[in-house]
Amino acid sequence: MPGTAERPLSPHLQIYRPMLTMMMSIVHRITGSALFFGTLLLVWWLVAAATSASAFDFANAILGSIIGKIVLFGFSWALIHHMLGGIRHFIWDTGHGFGPEARERLAQLTIGGSVVLTVLLWIGILVVKG
Repeated sequence: MPGTAERPLSPHLQIYRPMLTMMMSIVHRITGSALFFGTLLLVWWLVAAATSASAFDFANAILGSIIGKIVLFGFSWALIHHMLGGIRHFIWDTGHGFGPEARERLAQLTIGGSVVLTVLLWIGILVVKG
């Protein structure tokens, strides 16, 4: 067909302007994948606790290192962010929050809430740990 070869048959990523809600959808999928790997770490820690004192001490040493704490911080942020994203989807399931302003606000609350709750969680951990 003449004239159709110059234009794509379906929309391509080059014509989409990144929007916050689109980025949130991508991050929701990424955090879901990160939770899979974080849960493997949790299982490893629990198996070490059930196996022997030396295995548990080794797991605690790894997870208690600087890199381990960074990984655990990221895991806790991913867990909280994914949970808040799920709440956002639940709100949509009730038929609310579909307007442009509401969608943007829910996305902003998910980002801000996940950061604030993660920081508060780790402050609480550090206070309890002493």
